[in-house]
Amino acid sequence: MTELASSTSSRAADAPSAELDIRGMTCASCAARVEKALARVPGVTAASVNLATERASVRASVPLTPAEVERLVKAVVDAGYEAQPIVDEPQAAEAEAAANATPATAGRERQARRELVAVALSALLSAPLMLPMLTAPFGVEVALPAWLQLALASIVQFVFGARFYNSAYRAVRARSGNMDLLVALGTSAAYGLSVWQTIAQPGDTMHLYFEASAVVITLVRLGKWLEARAKRETTDAIRALSALRPDRAQVKDERGNEREVPLTQVRVGMVVVVRPGERVPVDGTIAAGRTHVDESLITGESLPVAKGPGERVTAGSINGEGALEVTTTATGAETTLARIIRLVESAQAEKAPIQRLVDRVSTVFVPTILVLAAATFGLWLLAGASAQTAILNAVSVLVIACPCALGLATPAAIMAGTGVAARRGVLIKDAEALELAQRVSIVAFDKTGTLTVGKPQLVAFEAFGMADDDALALAAAVERSSDHPLARALLAEYDARAVATKAPATIGGADDSGPRVPAAVNAKAVAGRGMRAEIDGAAVCVGNARWLDELGAEPPAAARARADELENAGNTISWLMRPASGQAPAQVLALIAFGDSIKPSARIAVEQLAARGIKSVLITGDNRGAAATVAAALGIDEFYGQVLPEDKAAIVAQLKARTGQIVAMAGDGINDAPALAAADIGIAMATGTDVAMHAAGITLMRGDPALVADAIDISRRTYRKIQQNLFWAFVYNLIGIPLAALGWLNPMLAGAAMAFSSVSVVTNALLLKRWKGVERG
Repeated sequence: MTELASSTSSRAADAPSAELDIRGMTCASCAARVEKALARVPGVTAASVNLATERASVRASVPLTPAEVERLVKAVVDAGYEAQPIVDEPQAAEAEAAANATPATAGRERQARRELVAVALSALLSAPLMLPMLTAPFGVEVALPAWLQLALASIVQFVFGARFYNSAYRAVRARSGNMDLLVALGTSAAYGLSVWQTIAQPGDTMHLYFEASAVVITLVRLGKWLEARAKRETTDAIRALSALRPDRAQVKDERGNEREVPLTQVRVGMVVVVRPGERVPVDGTIAAGRTHVDESLITGESLPVAKGPGERVTAGSINGEGALEVTTTATGAETTLARIIRLVESAQAEKAPIQRLVDRVSTVFVPTILVLAAATFGLWLLAGASAQTAILNAVSVLVIACPCALGLATPAAIMAGTGVAARRGVLIKDAEALELAQRVSIVAFDKTGTLTVGKPQLVAFEAFGMADDDALALAAAVERSSDHPLARALLAEYDARAVATKAPATIGGADDSGPRVPAAVNAKAVAGRGMRAEIDGAAVCVGNARWLDELGAEPPAAARARADELENAGNTISWLMRPASGQAPAQVLALIAFGDSIKPSARIAVEQLAARGIKSVLITGDNRGAAATVAAALGIDEFYGQVLPEDKAAIVAQLKARTGQIVAMAGDGINDAPALAAADIGIAMATGTDVAMHAAGITLMRGDPALVADAIDISRRTYRKIQQNLFWAFVYNLIGIPLAALGWLNPMLAGAAMAFSSVSVVTNALLLKRWKGVERG
């Protein structure tokens, strides 16, 4: 299986890349301008900016040295924004793990607190300006002196509104426009009109609009704060995963002494002691101890998993009741947890193809609104309205036309969807995979390890001429020296029977670690046939039908028929035999059949897919009997057996060509890479901490086929949220701008509506956090 590293490293191998943390973006137009600025830097082949994560991903045709990255930062600064490179190195990742928060995250938290204070102070200063409007419906007239209104509004306009002027200036200097330019122009017009009225008619307080400019600034800043708080909730999955990483570890040296050290000092090969209830600090293999491990936040598996010596544990999982000694195989940035975090961050930073529509609209949005505002002002004057009315209506158009909702519609939904999917054990590689998965009509499944357990079990043992238990003891003695999966299955059955019956030793001792079996000597594997050993001076063999025929052993006719029946049912057949010796002919002692059990959730997966109108197809390298048996048990109508790994890709291609539909391939990643790559979207099953995702767009963190339905379900739900958000963002502007132009919305209502639109889009995306996956029955 391909390690999780393959997905992250392959991306870097394609082309030099860099990540930048961008500050100061307020709308989709800002993101588009940053993209253009980065794309103009020589050597840059692609630049993508995500408004929700405030990150820029840059690919280049030249090595991105520190000097080159500095050029990227300068390009962003020249465009009117702030930028700093995001370091993705092991040492930085370990330091980040120790702090459980990135510097960018900490900076945003401080910024959020400052923003809340600013909003509160701006609201306190704006409230007195609103007083006359609030008391008028009750017949109470309160008229603040013009000079007091001017003083209060000036503080709001030029202190708390300074950010809009700064951003607007940078946009104009870059010969572009953004939301802040619209707000700055609109509020300045209302403020300037009021100042002129104060000077021209000192005693007239009825035609002052200081409250409009002040309240709009307050509402916009409140909306941005609510939006930022909602966006932080979309990254809950990242923060939850980051919080899993302990910052210290208990290491054990060669002398058995234990000492606590910072996690950054732990190296591969060190033995780490994990006590009950503690989080595992590293990826590693259990050297001593048995326990149950809670891996729910990593794999989505709700129940603790039994672990023992030789089995793997993952950093961030919780040790249950037993103390463990773990030999470290990966630390810091190389752990599975760190790579999962990077993968989810990468998916959230990617743009979905549908975002291209938003990008095209955003490039012309602000200039169009400026033209509409100017037209509104001119047409009202031509219609005979006063300059005040014309200015206020133009201000309303400028204020309500906020492209924030448009820019947040797609990334907010992707962040929420990929985050909740990751917590359920579904890793979506990028936004394109998410958008493609929601269109899947056919899922082709591999059998072994995907729909079945992938671990052979003894399903039949029938002896001839001797007791079953005696024959099983002979077979176990021969197979003790083999590490073949079939041998392990036979030994597991023998051990289980011996323990259940508490049977004493049959002949001699052989293995102190389990039940005693007959003593076997001169055991050896015969390639392509089976195992041979000597017991009490006589040769005994366990092997396949080919060896049976070569030895000239002839089983009873009923045994042949039974073997054919078991094989047609999809089982693997072996025989226990004695080769010919002297005058004694070869003898068949027992028939052995091995089968692979179907995973309990496999039928649920097929049923859930069918309920969503998705057809399941089975493609396996096993014989047609095995394929037919599994297909019948799961309700799959179309299946292909005895398919070589390289031919699976051809069948997937045929399915795509024949149906013209989107085809997904779900496999365990061992020999399914060609088929995963050939499918429109590959879904790789994970085993332990090995994750096969090099050729897959989606990876399932545990071997549960029902997660295939989960992956498609969350993709469909996320895409629906994107469509809903874009619909309401477009409708909001299509309705709001004409209403403002017609004079039916004053600037304050326009400001409130603008703030509400952005918050509603992010809030709608956050509803995805309630997703729990498909019903397991």
